[in-house]
Amino acid sequence: MQTQMRDMEYFAAIAEHGQVQRAAAALGLSQPALSKGLRRLEQAMNAKLLKRTPKGVELTSVGAALLARVRTLRLSLDDVTREIADLSEGRAGHLRIGAVAGAGLHLVPMACETLLKASPKVTLKITVQDTNVLLANLRNGELDLAVTNLQGAHHEELVEEHTHDDAWVIYASANHRFAKRKSLTLADLARERWALPSANSVVVRIMSEELGRRGLPPPIVAVETTYLPARQYLVAATDLLAIGIRPSVRHGAARFGIVELRVKDFTLTRRGGVIYRKDAYLSPAARRFIEILKATAKEISDEKA
Repeated sequence: MQTQMRDMEYFAAIAEHGQVQRAAAALGLSQPALSKGLRRLEQAMNAKLLKRTPKGVELTSVGAALLARVRTLRLSLDDVTREIADLSEGRAGHLRIGAVAGAGLHLVPMACETLLKASPKVTLKITVQDTNVLLANLRNGELDLAVTNLQGAHHEELVEEHTHDDAWVIYASANHRFAKRKSLTLADLARERWALPSANSVVVRIMSEELGRRGLPPPIVAVETTYLPARQYLVAATDLLAIGIRPSVRHGAARFGIVELRVKDFTLTRRGGVIYRKDAYLSPAARRFIEILKATAKEISDEKA
């Protein structure tokens, strides 16, 4: 069994590097030893896993299926290793959290503060990325959980837990001509220029739908950047408009000088929560973090009520 597991790792290395030479160098083995392990595995599987090409090697259909299984097995072994370490060492574990910019600026830091005070031996790694990147990193085992807007889509390998709701608001510079207006409509904003994450982002799609329902043209995207502080800075310094969740806008108000506009016909709420792999090991720290996240979101909600 141990030999077969080792040969599977050899096979995966060759497949991922595309060449026996590169795989051997990465593993610190000789090419003959690596080739021998591959032949041994193919004999055990009674199937050809790789085919040689002028540029290196390519997976056969059987090899592609096996590689997917090997990657899943790697994740499972990593989960088991981490679970045993948590139990044997009597610690809560290392928690890798991914978050979108809005939650990453207010909700996640507040929950992490509570967790660290309750469990000072916990170690954390927090990354802020867009939802698609978070989900990809979650699937490949680089993250334990992601705090983001819930997709509402059916992901067989992922679990979604609703923890909070965020209101989306439109904001501008405190010096913008609309800043002092007590009431605005989307029609008033139809010809304005916007700073948004990207031209094909969820934000643009939602804004386009809202404007389209009123017979208005889609937003004019003047600046595209996924870096939230840059968007808020540019909005504060220009006549651009932007959209964001209310807590992040309030956070940026003190730092950059932006204000929420009073747009009476714009009311959108984003369902937020935690997403993690269905069969993954969740450390005590991860489970406690989810509980704290829900409690923190409720406290914030109660304060606003």
